[in-house]
Amino acid sequence: MVIETEKPVAEVARDLEINAGTLANWVNAWRRENPGSEQPVSPSERARVAEMEDEIRRLRMENEFLKKAAAFFARTSQ
Repeated sequence: MVIETEKPVAEVARDLEINAGTLANWVNAWRRENPGSEQPVSPSERARVAEMEDEIRRLRMENEFLKKAAAFFARTSQ
């Protein structure tokens, strides 16, 4: 995502919930192994990535809600 969308490492790491330093190391290693192979991203691809990121964010919120609801019902049914 860093390479394809040109987003900052910190932002992508936060979205993926991983350590920014680790992601930066991976990106740097990829860039060393693949010099000059980065393709420019089209506006339609950028829009699609943004849509997918929004969906991921929404699904994570729904997942957290469902976890809390399941815990609540487990407590109240005992």
